[in-house]
Amino acid sequence: MYPDATLLLVGTIILLASLISLRLGLSVAIIELILGVLFGNLGVLHVESWMSLVAGFGGILLTFLAGTEIDTDLMREKFTQTFLIGFLSFLVPFIGVFFFAYFGAQWGLEASLIAGTALSTTSLAVVYSVLVETNLTGTDVGKLLMASCFVTDMATVIALTVLFIKPTVYTAVFIMVSVVVIVLAAKFSHLVFDHPQLKNKVIEPEIKYLLALLIVFSYFANLGDGQAVLPAFLLGLFMSKHFIENSETKLVRNRLRTVAYAVITPIFFIVGGTNVSVPLILTALGLFVMFFAIKLSAKFVGVYFLAKRYIPHGSAYTTLLMSTGLTFGTIASVFGLTAGYINQVQYSVLVGVVVATAVIPTFIAQKWFMPVHSEDVLDLNGGANATQ
Repeated sequence: MYPDATLLLVGTIILLASLISLRLGLSVAIIELILGVLFGNLGVLHVESWMSLVAGFGGILLTFLAGTEIDTDLMREKFTQTFLIGFLSFLVPFIGVFFFAYFGAQWGLEASLIAGTALSTTSLAVVYSVLVETNLTGTDVGKLLMASCFVTDMATVIALTVLFIKPTVYTAVFIMVSVVVIVLAAKFSHLVFDHPQLKNKVIEPEIKYLLALLIVFSYFANLGDGQAVLPAFLLGLFMSKHFIENSETKLVRNRLRTVAYAVITPIFFIVGGTNVSVPLILTALGLFVMFFAIKLSAKFVGVYFLAKRYIPHGSAYTTLLMSTGLTFGTIASVFGLTAGYINQVQYSVLVGVVVATAVIPTFIAQKWFMPVHSEDVLDLNGGANATQ
């Protein structure tokens, strides 16, 4: 009787992805996704329950970390730009994909709405990972980009909730608990971070404290059929001043990020890749290509021209990263499948497009459209008068 080799295989994939990423100069998240697709479709890697659990928490952790990087003063100052880019990044693909699915592919109304929702998303997890690896998280363009991604995903979740989800008393409990945790953590976390007996301890009490808060979100989200990534982002956003203004607290975030990128988030991306069934996609390859093309073209229409105005030297880069999808797109597709709104082939096509948009636009953005001078990318006066 041989021991289960899944953990050994996952550890090997994580290391291999890092080595390939260093060799090719690409985001490790892309490589992890591709390897997840490869090993999953070869039948070598089978997702076990512990992997799904870690992957789900990885998405929550990435979203929280993204929130901590955002400068709330800049976000408030740039609210119009953030809202317009984020909302149109959702609306245009939602309408385009829905109309094609309903009138072109002859899908049912519910299936078409699921398709529109799943392919209107932007992956904050992918965007944040790329910005971290390219040292753009601390720049104005990185912060504006992450804030816009959050607006897109917020609109996606609202659409999914309004169109399909029937709230229960547990949904209200989830919302109330989330609000209480966010308010209390934003107000009193300094008591943990600044406590002299907790600083520089090998047991890392600050990191355990942050993880405990995210676990609370995860539990009550599952209880109330909600999504923990939204309160996780808001928690990071409201706590961002702790991390921006305090150098010691910033070190806590950096240590948490190290923990996340060493083990937790790689499993998130690998599991995301295993959700793609290549044989099922090949049975509907025409639909896959059309949905992929419509999402990218719709994202271009919704984002590029605004980005050209507000981020003149980073418009293509912004548009490509806003075209990525993963977490919410997969969530919407899984919901549609389990609720009976879409079948297995439709699910595989949608998830395949979601993963493809996480990989291909990111690859193109990193290879050919990287902002060279981040200070020249964002026009802080809200127009196209950036430094030449």
